[in-house]
Amino acid sequence: MQAHRPTQRAPSNRLIESLPNKDRERLVAGCVPVALCRAEVVGEAGKALRYVYFPSACFISLSPSGDPASFDIALIGDEGMLGLPLALGIEAAHGRALVQGGGAALRMSAARFKLELKRSPALRRTVGRHVFVRMSQLGLAAACNRFHVLEQRLARWLLMTADRAHSASFSLTHDKLASMLGVRRVGVTTAANGLQGRKLISYARGRITILDRIGLKRVSCGCYQADIDIYERTFAKAKPN
Repeated sequence: MQAHRPTQRAPSNRLIESLPNKDRERLVAGCVPVALCRAEVVGEAGKALRYVYFPSACFISLSPSGDPASFDIALIGDEGMLGLPLALGIEAAHGRALVQGGGAALRMSAARFKLELKRSPALRRTVGRHVFVRMSQLGLAAACNRFHVLEQRLARWLLMTADRAHSASFSLTHDKLASMLGVRRVGVTTAANGLQGRKLISYARGRITILDRIGLKRVSCGCYQADIDIYERTFAKAKPN
C-alpha cells in the first residue's frame, strides 16, 4: 500500500515503468486501455480472475470478503496492480476489489498475463517484488489496526488516498471511511471533526480536501511513511534499461 505525494502528471503505472524497455513495450501491447468508474466492482472474492489491472489514474480498494461492509486491507494505485494471485498460480480473487477513484487503467486478460510471466524474467521479478511489498504492508496494516488510535489511522488513509488520487481533494464519505477502517461511522465523524477543527482537512458534501499535508502527516502514525519506505527499498534496484 505504498504512497507518493499527489502531483499532476501524465497517467502511467509505476510497476510497468520499472520494466526494461522491451518487456514494457510487449506488456503494454497486450493491454487494453480502460476507464474504470467509481464504485465499479472489478473483483469478487472466490470468483475467477478474468483480468489484471494496472491503474494509472484510478485507485482500487481491496477487502478480504465479498461483504460490501467489510473493512479494507489495501489500496492499489499507480504503484501496483490488481491480480497478484495469478502470479502465485491462484486463479480466483482473494477479496473484493472496488474502484474508489475512477479513471484510466490498463487491462490485460488473465491468460495473456500468465503468458507474459512465462516469457519475461524481468516481469516475474517485478511482480515478485510487488508480492513481497503487498505481504509486508498487509502485516504492517494489521499491526496498525490493532495498536494505533482511530485518528492516526484516519490520517494515514486520507494521505494514502490523496497520493493515489494525485490530488489533495477527493470524494470519500464518512460511511465509506468507516467501512475502510472497520469502525462505526460515529467514530470516523468524531475523528474527522477533530482533524477539521485543527484545519488539517475540510469536509463538505462527501468531498474531503487536505489543507495541511505536513500537519496531517504529523498526526498520522508512522505506518504511512513505513509503507513508502517498504516500496522504495524493494524497488530501488528495479530500474528500466
